[in-house]
Amino acid sequence: MAVYTEVSEREAGALLQALGLGELQALRGIEGGIENTNYFVTSSAGEWVLTLFERLTHAQLPFYLHLMKHLAQHGVPVPEPQAKPEGARIPAGEDDILHTVCGKPAALVNRLRGKSELNPGRAHCAAVGDMLARAHLASRSFDRRQPNLRGLAWWNETAPAVLPHLDESQAALLRAELAYQNHVAAGSAYAALPRGAVHADLFRDNVMFAGTPEQPELTGFFDFYFAGVDSWLFDLAVTLNDWAVDLPTGATDAPRTRALLDAYQAVRPLTDAERRLLPAMLRAGALRFWISRLWDFYLPRSASLLTPHDPRHFERVLRQRVAAPLALP
Repeated sequence: MAVYTEVSEREAGALLQALGLGELQALRGIEGGIENTNYFVTSSAGEWVLTLFERLTHAQLPFYLHLMKHLAQHGVPVPEPQAKPEGARIPAGEDDILHTVCGKPAALVNRLRGKSELNPGRAHCAAVGDMLARAHLASRSFDRRQPNLRGLAWWNETAPAVLPHLDESQAALLRAELAYQNHVAAGSAYAALPRGAVHADLFRDNVMFAGTPEQPELTGFFDFYFAGVDSWLFDLAVTLNDWAVDLPTGATDAPRTRALLDAYQAVRPLTDAERRLLPAMLRAGALRFWISRLWDFYLPRSASLLTPHDPRHFERVLRQRVAAPLALP
């Protein structure tokens, strides 16, 4: 259940009125998600998703919301935060697209068409690769800055907390991979990687499709609340580690990998440094999610209402990425 704060029809209607989005026709809580309260909202002007942020603050949210707004305005299909009318009074702590509902920071975005594809084929992977490259190019002109808060510094900080819960083989793998990633990050090739705002969590359940399995239409990326500034290669690696692996084993799925990479590079060809470091970044992406799932599994927050993901999946992906590095032609 992802309705932690009850929103009344009066409160939802008041927000719609303040944003000039018509009269409320329906309000329905969304079951699912992890940390935020979500509602489907129907008004006389369209279909929307209302999110109340239960952990992120008014001060933390502008980077994420303005990134979504920027991408939407540059032709990337993402939920676009709806703005207050020009000249409207902006209360303290808010801005034009950050609002307050029931005392919580809130955003209202357009509802995407379609559904997530949890068993993607090559056509889905190609569509994701194409749009991810377009999002990276669009982020070049995004001027807000926030580091990837789940990047290398967080891995170094969090690893000691999860190590006591691992067996000897797992602990050895974690220590060795963390040392390797620190070594990579200190090198000149890593420093040369193109950077910008990244999604950093573009898994299968964060993309929507319409159309058919043979001819899918990618209708949007969503859930940008792990976004930050990092290398675009890391973002690509995180995406490949979910869309183009065999879930039971963690092994590379070669046809889906090729489809995603070819489509990405048709829009934004990888630099020499990126081609050289893709195997290392695939390992980095697996390490990031192995550590975070270990953390969620062994050190869960008391407020969490969902069963944490099994961390062994990304342990398998990491072992596969170490044993069989991806070779680009």
